[in-house]
Amino acid sequence: MATYAIGDIQGCYDALQRLLEKIRFDPIQDRLWFCGDLVNRGGQSLETLRLVQSLAIHSTVVLGNHDLSLLAIAQRTEGEQRRVNADLQRVLFAEDRELLIDWLRQQKLMHVDHSLGFVMVHAGLAPKWTIRIAEARAHEVEAQLRSDGYRKLLKNMYGDKPVWNPKLTGPERFRAIVNVFTRMRYCTPSGRIGFDDKGRPGTQKPGMYPWFEVPGHAPRELPVVCGHWSTLGLFMGLGVYCIDTGAVWGGKLSALELGPELRLHQVPGRAMPTGEKAGD
Repeated sequence: MATYAIGDIQGCYDALQRLLEKIRFDPIQDRLWFCGDLVNRGGQSLETLRLVQSLAIHSTVVLGNHDLSLLAIAQRTEGEQRRVNADLQRVLFAEDRELLIDWLRQQKLMHVDHSLGFVMVHAGLAPKWTIRIAEARAHEVEAQLRSDGYRKLLKNMYGDKPVWNPKLTGPERFRAIVNVFTRMRYCTPSGRIGFDDKGRPGTQKPGMYPWFEVPGHAPRELPVVCGHWSTLGLFMGLGVYCIDTGAVWGGKLSALELGPELRLHQVPGRAMPTGEKAGD
């Protein structure tokens, strides 16, 4: 039995199929962890969602910023939905769209497995959050997404403010939690996120630190597996395993086999169309 954490797929279905073949995934005994951003830009988001949803009993998914964006767009008018890119439109106007969207809305922001000894999030953790505190914050948003209040949460989800503060309430509290789990790369010791800083360490503004290197951060009781930061590339250190290796940007799709002895498995990602440039 093996557990594999898989980095950002972003609609690269063919790469995911190659990866599952390479690791010889056996649904009878193996488990898959998906680090979020299942969809967008790769051209095969519909196929990716269908495959991962079909593996639901064998897998664990945390939501990424692109997944939450899809959920939010799904609540808009048909006219607005037809203005998004063709990859997402294929999901939004698919015959099984409701099944896929409802399933996606039930997924987590954070997964903690004490027996295996690992945590999974999409982007990062706030400097002052222990694993226990972070899990409690994630549960707040997960409960709202799974309740009748999900439309209000998704409608008010966008925005760079406020900075996380435990005294926040309502939509601002949910927005700050979502930003930490799905958008964080750099932040200050107080937890202010550098949303405009997206490059490799050394390119950020003064006073900003990679979230996992912030001075004085709370102790992380378990190692953290995450994605989101394709320009960082593969990073394994400080109790953090960043495995977004840019599959959608012509890089690789990575699977980290979790356990006492870590093993990395990779396959080529999507072939970049001529003229397309890597982005967020």
